[in-house]
Amino acid sequence: MNQPLIEANDLSCTVAGQLLFDRLDVTVLSGDVLELWGPNGSGKSTLLRCLAGLFSVDTGVIKYPERLLYLGHRSGLNTSLSPLENLRWYVGLCRQETSPEVLSSAIQRVGLESYKDVPCRMLSAGQARRATLARLCVSDSRLWLLDEPMTSLDDDAVALLRNLIVEHRRMGGASICATHVELGFPETRVLELGA
Repeated sequence: MNQPLIEANDLSCTVAGQLLFDRLDVTVLSGDVLELWGPNGSGKSTLLRCLAGLFSVDTGVIKYPERLLYLGHRSGLNTSLSPLENLRWYVGLCRQETSPEVLSSAIQRVGLESYKDVPCRMLSAGQARRATLARLCVSDSRLWLLDEPMTSLDDDAVALLRNLIVEHRRMGGASICATHVELGFPETRVLELGA
């Protein structure tokens, strides 16, 4: 039987006096892509933060049998460090054994080879987003929580992100993506908030 990578039951959450979701159930299995749809303010980002353990729900239980990777609206980059230094810091934080060659390959894959040693404060918004996406190239987390992952990406970077999700899915991983655009993956499930 396919074990859930995350299972949440009976979730309710209120922010600033507004009920965003009530008695919500979310289960994600290996190979799943779950798209969170809804207008701004409907609770997509809040739900992702709750699932990541970064925000408390009012009621409900979240079971985390798997480690997860969360990429939010903010890049999570130290702007004084280069993309390569940020990636090295990230794998250290995750206590991953990752070779310098794998890190360099990830930076090259996201198209930042020429910028690998440039402080992130010097990068464009799209380049900074690519530096964040490099984490997906080295992550050993089976569950990815991605908040508006295509923001600030050009067409090539969008194609790269799609390929990363396809590969991750093929390897038994899963993704939950808050999005305003249809991702277009086969057999994608949709959870609409604020409907």
